Amino acid sequence: MSLLPRTAEEFSSADYWERFFRKRGEKSFEWYGDYNKLCGVLHKYIKIHDKVLVVGCGNSELSEQLYDVGYKHLTNIDISETVVSHMNQRNADRRPGLTFQQVDATQTAYEDACFQAVLDKGTLDAMAAEEEGALARKMLTEVGRVLSVSGRYICITLAQEGVIRLAVDHFAQLGWAVRLHCLQEETSADEEEGSFALPVFVLVCTKFRQALPMPILEMCLGEDGTPTRLTLVEGLLLAVRERQSYSVLRKKLRTGMDASADLSLTLCHAKTGLPRYTLTVQDSTPGTKVPRSNQFAIFIVPQGSETAWLYSSSEGRRQLAASANFRRLVIVAMHRNQEYTDMQAVQSELSPMVMDLAPPGMADNQQVPFLSVGGDLGWREVVSRGKSEHSGEYCVENVRGEDGELYRRLVFLSNAALVQSESRLVSSISGLTQKKKKSKKKTQQTSAPASSSLSVHSGFLCCAHHEVMVAALAMLDLGMETNKEVPLSVLLVGLGGGGLPQFLRDFIPGVSVEVVELDPAVLEVAKEWFCFRPDDRLTVTLGDGLERICTLEKEGSRSFDAIMFDVDNKDSTVGMSSPPAAFVESSILHKVSNLLTPKGVFILNLVCRDSALRKDVLERVSRLFPTILSRKIDGEVNEVLLCHRSENFPLTLLKESSRRLQGALHSDMSRRPQIDIAELLKDLSVA
Repeated sequence: MSLLPRTAEEFSSADYWERFFRKRGEKSFEWYGDYNKLCGVLHKYIKIHDKVLVVGCGNSELSEQLYDVGYKHLTNIDISETVVSHMNQRNADRRPGLTFQQVDATQTAYEDACFQAVLDKGTLDAMAAEEEGALARKMLTEVGRVLSVSGRYICITLAQEGVIRLAVDHFAQLGWAVRLHCLQEETSADEEEGSFALPVFVLVCTKFRQALPMPILEMCLGEDGTPTRLTLVEGLLLAVRERQSYSVLRKKLRTGMDASADLSLTLCHAKTGLPRYTLTVQDSTPGTKVPRSNQFAIFIVPQGSETAWLYSSSEGRRQLAASANFRRLVIVAMHRNQEYTDMQAVQSELSPMVMDLAPPGMADNQQVPFLSVGGDLGWREVVSRGKSEHSGEYCVENVRGEDGELYRRLVFLSNAALVQSESRLVSSISGLTQKKKKSKKKTQQTSAPASSSLSVHSGFLCCAHHEVMVAALAMLDLGMETNKEVPLSVLLVGLGGGGLPQFLRDFIPGVSVEVVELDPAVLEVAKEWFCFRPDDRLTVTLGDGLERICTLEKEGSRSFDAIMFDVDNKDSTVGMSSPPAAFVESSILHKVSNLLTPKGVFILNLVCRDSALRKDVLERVSRLFPTILSRKIDGEVNEVLLCHRSENFPLTLLKESSRRLQGALHSDMSRRPQIDIAELLKDLSVA
């Protein structure tokens, strides 16, 4: 290991390479692969009679092997006097026509356009670290000078981002064509944990008589892969990073991994570059007894189900892997705006590369089963896309759940794994949904009614925490004879698709709801796609929820029986996804308390993964609300906090008040909501 540079800058130092070759002696240093690995792509771009300049040749055997197969016009240069002397001595008898010269690649004395190819094996990588790339740019300028029209600069590189950006920018500005090959790595059964993981790339830049009006940027997998045309340098860099990440991941998987680790990669469409599959690898926990035949399997997540706890969380994936009982399970999620024909087509698409993800020691010829739910791909239809000034791009989609029902979702693409809002859909075509649900024909399982024939089921709350927030109103003891004619007022911060406030308005008699929503785009989506209809009992105030609370408290003219916070946090760096930290500051909580009626209840949807932060939030809330009841949401991080200012809240009365709230819900059987108040409150605990 002492032969390797301590810093990237050492690659560019003539003194470093002088010391390196003195220590290395007779042993050639094939850092970037040997002739057998590189010959395919080199023969593709270098003709047998081409005059070739090999820059930074070192003591590599590559030039010798090219010479032996017929390339007799090779000029090798290197900055190290030691290596040049050594290589000339080594080849004097066996290869008299192979010459080595001590020349600085940044300033040669060769004539203009005298070479048809320039071959570089790691020299650009070494020089790019020197003088902020100035040395490398000087060499590339010299390469352009000595190359003839149609000549090629062929650079074997590890493709560090700064190196590739420097070279591609340089030649694209000159109007050259740029192509990058990622050489396929060989799978070795005896790979060691410390062996090299990064792939080798070959950069091929072709000189034209007249500069191209638009740069040609292409990426190829392997020496003969079909080129993928890219329009921007950033796209090429992204493709490089993906291949490097995949190689590192593959290395980890082939040498073993921790079952608790979350390793995933995204596969993109070859032509469009858009994400097509995300693969997450889940190993069985140590000590698990797995049948010898159950080494490896691929699980296809149905479209529209990828946000479910079982597939999107570490705990869920471990549970799924345990149920499947395979040594390694690869969980595959499909992306939006991609078309998938059927399960067989997906299997065919993924099969060529799944063995790269196999556990260590598994035989290459072992069959790998593809698993799924119900044997089909599920169904998803994106019905609308837009962009919010506050939350970025979003989409509205219809999906078929694993229960066979249809749902509509709002998803912000900045966090595509999180469903912002969800409503159940019903078809206006009588019985159609049920027929499709019961049908066993694949064509019916993967299709659904047209969007125009679907409407939102207002009596069904998809989000479990919304059901609990409704049930929390039992703390107000609704339905008692003395309360039946008393209006109920609710302040809700956070609209989403409008399902929660519309449920309150439609099914709780005498309620009036004010919703505060920051994002006008969310309000428009709720109206257009989630059948949200405000009226005199359900109003929306557009603006900041904190400012609205401050204004209401300052005015002092209104009070509320219930105040609900159901607002997400856009800052993903904080360990609390809901609400934003400012909503649970002591000053705001004090204003919330002032806005409540004497028996009022504060209901908070809390999503906090940081235990210390959760403890801090509870301490602040408890100073103003001595009674805090928590209802955890099964399979989610969410918990709903029911907060009351009474120090001795009569918990024993909740069972009876739950029954009364259930009875107070809309009595029209055709519209009776599907919610069980007592069931939702039975698992309450003191926070």
